Amino acid sequence: MWTLATLPKVANAASCTKRFLAADLTVALTGILLTPFADAHERVMDGGPTLPSIWTAGSVLAFAVKGGWRWAAVASTLVAVANLVERGTPARDTVHNVVLVWVASIAIGYVVEVARASERTLARALEIEAATRERERLARDIHDSVLQVLAMVQRRGAVIGGEAAELGRLAGEQEVALRTLVSGGLVPVSRVSEDTAEGAVVRVVEEPEGADPDGPVDLRALLAPYAGSLVNLAEPGAPVLLAPNAARELAAAVGAALDNVRQHVGERARAWILVEDEPDEVIVTVRDEGPGIPDGRLAEAEGEGRLGVALSIRGRLRDLGGTAELISVPGQGTEVELKAPKKTAGTTARGKAADHE
Repeated sequence: MWTLATLPKVANAASCTKRFLAADLTVALTGILLTPFADAHERVMDGGPTLPSIWTAGSVLAFAVKGGWRWAAVASTLVAVANLVERGTPARDTVHNVVLVWVASIAIGYVVEVARASERTLARALEIEAATRERERLARDIHDSVLQVLAMVQRRGAVIGGEAAELGRLAGEQEVALRTLVSGGLVPVSRVSEDTAEGAVVRVVEEPEGADPDGPVDLRALLAPYAGSLVNLAEPGAPVLLAPNAARELAAAVGAALDNVRQHVGERARAWILVEDEPDEVIVTVRDEGPGIPDGRLAEAEGEGRLGVALSIRGRLRDLGGTAELISVPGQGTEVELKAPKKTAGTTARGKAADHE
């Protein structure tokens, strides 16, 4: 009668609540404990079945299906205690039945949890696939319409000159930003501050939201904000992974190099960033179209207390265990080559500090 009355409760997961499962198990436990009063003592001691018999397993398995192996362990433990109380002594057949129900319910509960986890993973994968397809469709539409219009405005504005040239420049910047968005997603925002007393530029690049603070960081996402109408960024198609500290410091060194380009070559100077992902290290090259650096100028700047290159570029790479080389030819611009090792990046500085202590 109880089973027939509760059939609607087990028809779906929403109806099968914790309260119902508790009531169902209570009925089973009550039946077990009432067995000595409804059956002969000799029959109970001889290992006769309890009043609910194998029906009790249904209540325990319901816990396993609903809540997994932990709920099944709790329910089967309660059934085991009730069986021991009913018999009074831990007979072999009682222990055998209790262990069988306990193991079966926990195994089924574990299988249910694994199946649900697999279902969630599959659903998430399908969502990502659908979102990727939609993103690719939008990227194609934007490329065929908005990006081409912005590029045309940039070219025509440069030809016309005057205020139209400024509009063309703005259109070019928006084209680069939109192209970055549709190809790689939202990029983090960088913050820039200058210490005029030291003559150095400090640039902090924020990590993307939701990133693992201890996991590797894609250097491309940190360098993307530097790209624009005047700065061309060439990077690999695959992620360039570095330790979080190494990626931030390397990106900050690139920002410092670009700041030097704007300061010493001009606000309208063009620059190029090349990212190379080698097996043991990451190489980032920043090149400009300026007049180059005269011989002895860097040493003279350090003597005057202008430490932009010494601290913001070479100092950062030295702390990472890497190198920063400046190659400058008069009349042919300047090239800054930054090399950061993958395995030791971010740990060298801490190792030096430990050695110093």
